[in-house]
Amino acid sequence: MTQGTFFNQLLIWPIINLLVAIYKGILFLGIPGALGLAVIVLTVIIRLVLHPLTVTQLKSAQKMAKLKPEMDKLAAKYKNDKARLNQEQLNLYKNAGINPAAGCLPTLLQFPIVIALYQVFFEVLSKGDTPQVVADINKILYSSALKINSFDLNFFGLNLAHKPDQWQQFGWWLLLVPLITGLLQFWQTKLMTPVQPKTEAKDIVVDKDGKEVKKEDDMGTAMQKQMMFMMPIMIGFFAYTFPLGLSLYWNTYTVFGIIQQYQINKKG
Repeated sequence: MTQGTFFNQLLIWPIINLLVAIYKGILFLGIPGALGLAVIVLTVIIRLVLHPLTVTQLKSAQKMAKLKPEMDKLAAKYKNDKARLNQEQLNLYKNAGINPAAGCLPTLLQFPIVIALYQVFFEVLSKGDTPQVVADINKILYSSALKINSFDLNFFGLNLAHKPDQWQQFGWWLLLVPLITGLLQFWQTKLMTPVQPKTEAKDIVVDKDGKEVKKEDDMGTAMQKQMMFMMPIMIGFFAYTFPLGLSLYWNTYTVFGIIQQYQINKKG
């Protein structure tokens, strides 16, 4: 964290400085649970900064989902002519006013920031309020006014450094954290999954002779359905082994994403 690499200086150090500034501001106001609230506020700030990119990505995904029936027809009609299929797909995107790269670029731009956030919270929360962590953070703060003596890891009765897999030591209720995390992830994934018609399992497509035929779900649809369940399970497992503070960050990030997805779905 204290190594002066380009990635650290560009993303991690600014995020840590912002986190500490928010933390000290909350402490100054005398509000309890300063570090937990700082994590929430910082996560919301990052989400707001990324909001335009996220909206672009979600709108692009929504438009592409609406084109799926047409894409299926093209896939069936030109299944033996890949070059023609690619050209027809590009024409379909163009006529619909969709830039396929618009859905990928925002994601690529968000990844470094999300990774930096994760590393910051993991570094601070996994090692707890130790003199070494505090000393390392103080080394990279931009102002002496931001320097800290310790971190208050208490968040309304929760120690943000505790992990759910320590439930036998600290209480069974810690098991609720990965459960809630998994459910929130499922909710978001479900919202992001395009609504399929009741006859989706046997869509009508056109074969090379121009005749309408029925087909089973394609591989993409099947994988999408699997991911709706696999992703929440995976995220829930991570939440079981990570500090509570990381789950607080992830769940705040997810809830904000759910709100964004609701807004996009409502407008769409």
